[in-house]
Amino acid sequence: MRFRRLFAPVLAAFAITAPLAAQQLTPNQQALKDIYKELIEINSSVMTSGTTVAAQAMAKRFRDAGFPEQDIYMGGPRADKHNLVVRYHGRGGANAPKPILLLAHLDVVEALKTDWSPDLDPFKFIEKDGYYYGRGTADDKAQGAIFVANLIRMKKEGYVPDRDIIVALTADEEGGGFNGVRWLLQNQKALVDAAFVLNEGGRGAMKNDKPLFNELQATQKNSTGFTVTAKNKGGHSSVPRPDNAIYELAEGVARFSKYSFPVKLNSVTRVFFERTAAVETPELGAAMRAIVKNEKDAAAAAVISSDPRYNSMLRTTCVATGLTGGHAANALPQTAEVRINCRMLPDADPAEVRAQIVAAFADTALEVSKAGNRAFVEPSSIGPEMLGPVEQVTRELYGTIPVIPTMSTGATDSQPFRVAGIPAYGIQGIMSDMDDIRSHGRDERVLIKALYDGQEFLYRLTKLLATTKTIP
Repeated sequence: MRFRRLFAPVLAAFAITAPLAAQQLTPNQQALKDIYKELIEINSSVMTSGTTVAAQAMAKRFRDAGFPEQDIYMGGPRADKHNLVVRYHGRGGANAPKPILLLAHLDVVEALKTDWSPDLDPFKFIEKDGYYYGRGTADDKAQGAIFVANLIRMKKEGYVPDRDIIVALTADEEGGGFNGVRWLLQNQKALVDAAFVLNEGGRGAMKNDKPLFNELQATQKNSTGFTVTAKNKGGHSSVPRPDNAIYELAEGVARFSKYSFPVKLNSVTRVFFERTAAVETPELGAAMRAIVKNEKDAAAAAVISSDPRYNSMLRTTCVATGLTGGHAANALPQTAEVRINCRMLPDADPAEVRAQIVAAFADTALEVSKAGNRAFVEPSSIGPEMLGPVEQVTRELYGTIPVIPTMSTGATDSQPFRVAGIPAYGIQGIMSDMDDIRSHGRDERVLIKALYDGQEFLYRLTKLLATTKTIP
């Protein structure tokens, strides 16, 4: 009893202050955390759920913050695939520049609780060991939540930009964007017509807990697929023959696995390797400088290609992603197929890529499906009017690290805007460990400090870009 009387005030004070000390969040950071948590705990899986519930939740937050109904749009081609578009008005007037569009997608890839660590649930927002865990924490609900929180913050502050600011939270980026960005551009283009777009695709990179560089995505690879098929007359499995569809296909796949497409740099990847050389290891840096001087330098290419991420920046890549074959356990296979997924350089001709696949399999009896059409899309221009503000905010928050233009090897919703003639840039300012990228994977997470640094980064960058008149 005496112990309890003596230490009761101390214990009570600890109970009150410990949670605050653990969080140490400003009101703006707490607002972001609340939005982020709500989004993570809404299952918006692209194949098995939808985005409408998430879009409705964010629309409510905008309404509660005082955004008028006429500036809030929700809609899409399906009841479960709604998009949300919100406009924040600037000074207006006849000479007002076109809006800035802040783009993020609400859908996420599927995740099963059984695939994650026992103490984690992909659709529960969990704080642990300095990270926020949950499906979409990195891809792409962090940026979506930041855009919502920052726009509401600007309204509370009474900020009036020179140009309108549009936030678009969209469906189905993980499934091709047909119910999201592509649908909006075809059916509601006035809502998303902008001078330029800020989207995902450019990340901040850390090594040994220190910021290394900040990426600005200006182009991306194009995705396409091929099917390679072996056919055979088949027969009874009790009478096997040397000609076997599965064996023939397997031998072709083994040859294909050793094939590398030729190195080909473009205006973005050339600058990427020039600037990355300065922050990489001496061996990699030397190889990067050499490949920029001569993309036929096989020794330099071999060094760079040892890193899978850098290898994918050098060339078109194609990889086997699925196998099927045979029709019965007691029958010789009549058909065997392998699915090939290609990430082509922006200016690659699909027909030429197909021809290289045919040559790599080196078996004229195998059938390779036809190539689709793919128009070349110019990279978004990275001039001083865009690069300058990004570099300025990067210096303010992260010091003298370089801003590096990059080409995404995966797909983003920036590409449909580029096709429509609207420049789009991938920029997040959220730092992540280069060797711990968990998007689409097990135990997806974001460093807590990085989230709030990214919030401030995008807040400052948006205000710079929304108040300058140098970008038409």
